Amino acid sequence: MATVTFYEKPGCINNTRQKQLLVAAGHQLIVKNVLTECWQAERLRAFFGILAVCDWFNYSAPAIKQGEVNPETLTEPQALALMLNNPLLIRRPLMQVGNTFMAGFDQLIVDHWIGLMAIENTSDLESCPRTLAHLSGGHE
Repeated sequence: MATVTFYEKPGCINNTRQKQLLVAAGHQLIVKNVLTECWQAERLRAFFGILAVCDWFNYSAPAIKQGEVNPETLTEPQALALMLNNPLLIRRPLMQVGNTFMAGFDQLIVDHWIGLMAIENTSDLESCPRTLAHLSGGHE
């Protein structure tokens, strides 16, 4: 099993579920706050690998929802500068195992990467449930 450095937004419901899946699969977690971490552009960039710049972002971030930031139009340097200034923009979780980095939590990819238990999970582990409830007319 792996030791996973897991960068989360404390209190995030999906980050809690993601951590539970990792622990259930036998992984050890080192949990850090993505919002208070002292990021540098090069270090943050490593988590995004081959993802398109627009996929680096947390679309539930207020600056995106309010139209202040459009991830579709940004270059890598612009995106990193915005994220360093406003860590809420960073797609979560960020995970590191050894020298391998990942942004986001696609269960299939994580399973192939480090292994997850065969848990039937039909919920969306990346989109903020509060945002989804708001969009569907539900309440928090």
